[in-house]
Formats: sequence, C-alpha cells, structure tokens
Amino acid sequence: MSELKAKFLEVYSVLKSELLNDHAFEFTDDSRQWVERMLDYNVPGGKLNRGLSVIDSYKLLKEGRELTSEKIFLACALGWCIEWLQAYFLILDDIMDGSQTRRGQPCWFRLPKVGMIAVNDGLILRNHIPRILKRHFKGKPYYVDLLDLFNEVEFQTASGQMIDLITTHVGEKDLSKYSLSLHQRIVQYKTAYYSFYLPVACALLISGENLENHLLVKEILVEMGTYFQVQDDYLDCFGDPSVIGKIGTDIQDFKCSWVVVKALELSNEDQKKLLYENYGKEDPACVAKVKELYHDLKIKDIFLEYESKSYQKLIKDIEAHPSAPVQSVLKSFLAKIYQRQK
Repeated sequence: MSELKAKFLEVYSVLKSELLNDHAFEFTDDSRQWVERMLDYNVPGGKLNRGLSVIDSYKLLKEGRELTSEKIFLACALGWCIEWLQAYFLILDDIMDGSQTRRGQPCWFRLPKVGMIAVNDGLILRNHIPRILKRHFKGKPYYVDLLDLFNEVEFQTASGQMIDLITTHVGEKDLSKYSLSLHQRIVQYKTAYYSFYLPVACALLISGENLENHLLVKEILVEMGTYFQVQDDYLDCFGDPSVIGKIGTDIQDFKCSWVVVKALELSNEDQKKLLYENYGKEDPACVAKVKELYHDLKIKDIFLEYESKSYQKLIKDIEAHPSAPVQSVLKSFLAKIYQRQK
C-alpha cells in the first residue's frame, strides 16, 4: 500500500472515531456499533480515487513545497468527505436499481437486519459531511465556500440521477428518448461534477484560491468526466471482463449508454428496428444481436476516433490555462484515465 493511501486510511479512523463520539447525539452501545459497522462496510471499500485526488491535486498546486502535517490532514479530511458523499449516493442508488452486489459484496440493504434501514443510513452518511467540515474547517476563510460546494454538487448529482431514472425506468422502454444531448446531460450532472470537479475544487479552496476564478477548470473537468463515462460505456460492451472485473450489462439494463446512442444515430431504419426489438432484453440471443449490430456499425472505430479527438481537445484547453500548477493537476487527472482498459 502506498504511503499516501496508508496516511489517508489513518485519517478515516480519526474521523470515524470523532463521529462515533459526536456530542450532538447520545449514542447507545447498539447505535454506536451499528454506525461503525455501516461506515466500515460502505465508506472505505472502493478504489478511493476521488478522495486521494484531493491530496494529489493539493500537492501539485503547492508545487513541491513542504506541506505541514495539518495541511495534509485537512486535504485527507476533504477527500473523505467526498468518499462519504459517494457512499451515500451508492447506498441509495443500489436500492433504486434493485442491485445485488457492490464492490464485490452484497449491497448494504441486502444484508439481513438492514433492509430499508439503509435509507436512513444514507441520510446519516450525508449528515456526517457537515459534521466533519464543522469540526475541522470552521473558522477557515473558505469554510462557507466548502459548505456551498458540497451542497451544490450534491444537488447536481441528485438531479442528474433523476433525469436518468425518469428517462430509463418510468413507463415503457422507449429508445426514441435517447440522444447524445440527453446522455451528455445525465453524465455531466450524475458523474462529472462530484467525481472530477469536486476533488479539484476542494484542493483549490484549501490552497486559498477563489473558485470564481477557476470556471475554466470546472469546464475542463466536466468535459473530462464526460469522456470518462463514454469510456465506461464503451468498456461495458467491448472491454475484457477479466480486466474490468465484471461482465457488462448495459444492453440488458436498457442503459442510456453512449454506445447505443451512437448506434441509433448511425442506424438505417432496419437497424433501428433491430435495436428497438432487442435492446433492454435479458435474452442472450437479443444481446448478441445488438452486439453484432455495434460491430457492423464500426462503433469500436468511432470510439477510438472520439477518444483521440477528446484527448487532443482536453490537452489544448489545459495548456491554454495560465497557471502551471493548475495545468499539472489537470494533466495528472487526464493521464490516469486516457486509454484506460478498466
């Protein structure tokens, strides 16, 4: 385990202990045990990329200057606030989607004795974020900006989730609703703001920067988040399951994926009919027909062209930014995702 990740996990233990002894609530032994188990099950289990990105970005913004242990702690605490936010989204997301597993284990709400208590657990996770911010950031000049930032990004993510749900789940399955602009909007709000913009915005705030001066950074990161989701959609269909660690199900799940949106755009009437008849069906024969159509439409080549163009545009936009440290942050983000295979 990297030194950075070990330090990050240490900070998790500190924050967890503070929350389990929060004076605003009188815990019983049972309730304290419940919250501790719920936190350990849901918060630190993923790849932690979003949280670690806060620290990476902060270090790059400070250009190799020696950072105090207090500053590193604060960057870690903000990273964990993002991981708390992610855990809250995922618990509720899994309930809405009726999912079975998450991160290789049963979804929290699927556990015996948990069930719909998970909804309240999600709310507790969401309410832990301002508790952490109050304890460690109150009195800092950027405290109110941090609260605003988390509130705004949560609103954007929940609204993106709403567009996704009402388009894909309500009433009849209707492919005619799917378009590139809809896909773009869902991705921008549901994924890009909290996964890409939020970690960098946190790093900018603790570096003493005003977010109003970094609207270009927000634009670039939202674009990067969109590119990341298009990659995800592509890998779901064309990636190697042994590399990705899961078998893609976007076709069966009737997802508003970039792949199907592109296919709809390129299809003639007969091909559209085939998509309408087979997309969103569990039957392996239907899935195979959709994949064959993707092959005929050369979706793979179209993706590779999209990837190359996106990369070139992002590099050009990043290099137009006046600040060298900010360029370093954006380039490090892009390097992590460009041509990824999982």
